[in-house]
Amino acid sequence: MATTVTERRTLRLPVLTNPLRPLLLAAAGSARLQRVVTGLPVSRAVVRRYVPGAGQDAVVEATKQILASGRAISIDHLGEDTSDPSQAEATVQAYLELLEAFGRLDGPARDGVPQLEVSLKLSALGQFIPEVGHDLALENARRVCRAADRVGAWVNVDAEDHTTTDSTLAIVRELRMDHPEVATVVQAYLRRTEADCRALAGPGSRIRLCKGAYAEPADVAYQQGHEVDASYRRCLEVLFAGQGYPMVASHDPAMIEAALALAERLGKSKDAYELQMLYGIRDDEQRRLAAAGHTVRVYTPYGDQWYGYFMRRLAERPANLLFFARSLISR
Repeated sequence: MATTVTERRTLRLPVLTNPLRPLLLAAAGSARLQRVVTGLPVSRAVVRRYVPGAGQDAVVEATKQILASGRAISIDHLGEDTSDPSQAEATVQAYLELLEAFGRLDGPARDGVPQLEVSLKLSALGQFIPEVGHDLALENARRVCRAADRVGAWVNVDAEDHTTTDSTLAIVRELRMDHPEVATVVQAYLRRTEADCRALAGPGSRIRLCKGAYAEPADVAYQQGHEVDASYRRCLEVLFAGQGYPMVASHDPAMIEAALALAERLGKSKDAYELQMLYGIRDDEQRRLAAAGHTVRVYTPYGDQWYGYFMRRLAERPANLLFFARSLISR
């Protein structure tokens, strides 16, 4: 029997330094557990630390606060694995309405770098709908790109699990023919990523490097934390030596320090790369780096489909899980 994209993700359980990571990533794809967790009032209260809200008003208010602090923002309308063209259309409409709201904000470019960006998951735009998925996701992404151009915002195409990588990069290449500023994401835990970085780090490219947040098999992904870290450092070397605009997505102080050291060694100015962190994580450090003159972009999700995103955040950092557990106990 064929499996869905979500099922394929949850069947692959890596052995990383957080021993609970495999269980949490499996839980991210469990519809039964989703009903339990999303029904708990305390869950929604804790999730507000990582997701400013379900509606556009909440994320626009968060955007104003982030811009006022000297940071930039990338907004993700939560949702993935869309199986219905009408669901994909609803996601597109959410982005178009958000970009219209962006047009009313005072978010100018700083040193030529737009402070406003949206992040798209192509599976939420219909990428894997049978027969029409590629063309539908491409056209939907183009609609968002055109709207972003009108308000001076950037567009980033997110990475998902490894089964989507080739399709996603193919769509990104097509988008960049008309919208060369479109960015994409590569994940250091995939064994292919160093080679992808070499292929992608050309003039004008924008590449977001993260460690990776999905369960993957050992034949395609590194399984140990030290292996992922080593891959991340190699990919940083490639991207910073390239002719594009590296985007360092990490909360790991060692990776951030490595990126800043590379920038200094290679003579990269502070407007030639950026640092990225998630909404609600290491906020003081985000502000400190921004105050030091670095471009710091806050990846900010919103929407009511927060469950999978939240579980992956718990899997990434044991500290997040401890915070959630303490909140449950305190209630």
